[in-house]
Amino acid sequence: MRDAKTHLPHPEEEAGMVTSIPLSSGTRMPQLGLGVYLVTDVAVCESSVRSALGSGYRLIDTAAIYRNERAVGRGIRSSGVPREEIFLTTKLWPSDYGYAKARAAIGGALERLDCGPLDLLLLHQPVGDVKGAWRAMEDAVDQGVIRAIGVSNFTVSDLDRLLSAARIPPAVDQVELHPHWQQPELLPYLTQHAIAPEAWYPLGHGSATLRAEPAVVGAAAAHGKSAVQVILRWHVQRGFVAIPKSTNPLHIAANIDVFDFELSPAEMAGIDALGQDRPMFRLPRWMMAATMPLARPRPLG
Repeated sequence: MRDAKTHLPHPEEEAGMVTSIPLSSGTRMPQLGLGVYLVTDVAVCESSVRSALGSGYRLIDTAAIYRNERAVGRGIRSSGVPREEIFLTTKLWPSDYGYAKARAAIGGALERLDCGPLDLLLLHQPVGDVKGAWRAMEDAVDQGVIRAIGVSNFTVSDLDRLLSAARIPPAVDQVELHPHWQQPELLPYLTQHAIAPEAWYPLGHGSATLRAEPAVVGAAAAHGKSAVQVILRWHVQRGFVAIPKSTNPLHIAANIDVFDFELSPAEMAGIDALGQDRPMFRLPRWMMAATMPLARPRPLG
């Protein structure tokens, strides 16, 4: 895996082609995908997934707590894109942690998505019976129903605790990550442990301040691209995975149009310099476990 400051495009990159990164699981993960957080209208969610896949996306990210897994599955099945070309991620919520609960929750996710084995399953928050849930996920990998497992919102100390007990190490940590918050403590740790960084806030929640930064605006003008496209290209060249959310077909298509140009070392350095000392989003630990009741999933075999 590249170190935290590598700025070169993937060696296999060709103009216009979505690049991918290797995971410790032995699979590869596309560097740009569609996130469907807060897409609660199931018809809109389904059409957004179809639109993304039609625009060239091959990574779709959902979660049990988003309550749209069935719509995501329908969008994938109706897209006309072969399932084996799609990298599908979902997540378990802490209310379904613990070995027995997680086993049942995995079966529920597989049933709701109805797309065969999952490419990646994440623990959504670092609270509750993490180790019990992780054992259930490891068993699901052994059974062939999950191809890779990882975490979301885990800090260095959270990962230390998990790695001390894990038989299969996490392949991904999905966290807030964008030019204004570059995870200075976490990224070197992820590199050390071959854990891929994935950004759930790749655009800083659509921050107008970030889009107006002179380093971003200047690069956009130089390449004939939008500020959003420059920020997403920065993620690609840093070696991150990014999952911007949109339900607008034009924005969905524009977000993936970042593989036909390359930011120069000076442009990358200018955007790197935008890092600040705190994230935009902070969720107290007690809130990480708060949830509406999830539908009881069907247990595995």
